[in-house]
Amino acid sequence: MQHDLILKGARVIDPSQNHDGICDVAFADGRVSGFGRDLPAGPGTQVRDMEGAIVTPGLIDLHTHVYWGGTSLGIDADDFCRTSGVTTSVDTGSAGPGNFAGFRSHVIERSQARILAYLHVSFAGIFGFSKTIMVGESEDPRLMAPREAVEVADANRDVIVGIKVRVGRHASGDQGTAPLDIALQVAEETGLPLMAHIDEPPPSYEQVLAMLRPGDVLTHAFRPFPNSPITAQGAVKPALREARARGVLFDIGHGKGSFAFKTARAMLAGGFLPDTISSDVHQLCIEGPAFDQVTTMSKMLCLGMSLTEVVAASTVNAAVALKRMEYGTLKVGALGDATVLAVRDGAFDYVDTRGEHMTGDRRITAEGVVLKGRWWHPA
Repeated sequence: MQHDLILKGARVIDPSQNHDGICDVAFADGRVSGFGRDLPAGPGTQVRDMEGAIVTPGLIDLHTHVYWGGTSLGIDADDFCRTSGVTTSVDTGSAGPGNFAGFRSHVIERSQARILAYLHVSFAGIFGFSKTIMVGESEDPRLMAPREAVEVADANRDVIVGIKVRVGRHASGDQGTAPLDIALQVAEETGLPLMAHIDEPPPSYEQVLAMLRPGDVLTHAFRPFPNSPITAQGAVKPALREARARGVLFDIGHGKGSFAFKTARAMLAGGFLPDTISSDVHQLCIEGPAFDQVTTMSKMLCLGMSLTEVVAASTVNAAVALKRMEYGTLKVGALGDATVLAVRDGAFDYVDTRGEHMTGDRRITAEGVVLKGRWWHPA
């Protein structure tokens, strides 16, 4: 086969293939076309020397907000992806059935980077989230739009991967689990997984977990008190282990207020690693404390996860959550996305959403992106 591009001689970490070692990765026609040592280059093949670099499958950020211009919290997906090594941004509920057509037409279809979406069960998605206005879209039952959500999800199954709902005091006021119940009905009707946001009670962390099904995702899973997943003594609550045993997935979803070093230390000490690492990047946290996907990955690396575990939580594990196994892998025939990373040693300042600072000894940086089989960034 004539390869369009070969990344040569990198340390390739691909947890989907249990691979960590030196090899080449090749791309042709937007797909992975070769994986192994000394892949042959043809007369038209672009060859990039990756000696000393780390190549992974294209990073998937499972929780982002990229409806730029359509919601106050949206960021520009391409700008974010180029600099953070992300090849697939998964927008989690920025748009609901009332404005998804605009999101698709004006952002998803015009973006170079891949964008998938969880559709919000609320009619207008997350419409009141800014520095000056905070209106929980799940507070008013009149905004719940289950019939319209089913119609829009069915009509956009190429890009809609699940249903989103936000519950908690800030997102749903005194509604408790009522919005979650409605969202679960939509998820059942469409056969799609659900992603549930949780903030401060009501409802409780345990109440939300009890309602989630195998394959559903709880985001903000490493959040601080109140509604922390750990006890006052630092033990992982039994409800989490019960939920994981039946197939519920746990996502970081860092964001502006949903990740605490104290919680993460206790969770890792209890042997409870996140299934997926995501940034929850939006306008109010892109300049801190979340910043981007590789910064969130760096925090988990410094807290004790291995590099392979961190990469898996940003690639193949995210693909499992999306039920799209051609993502998050460098197997021949898979989507032609890859990320070039470096791990730098030093003393690096990290901050969580409660203002706690941590000095970490390593930082993961994005050095390059292959998107749809072509070298995309830096040019």
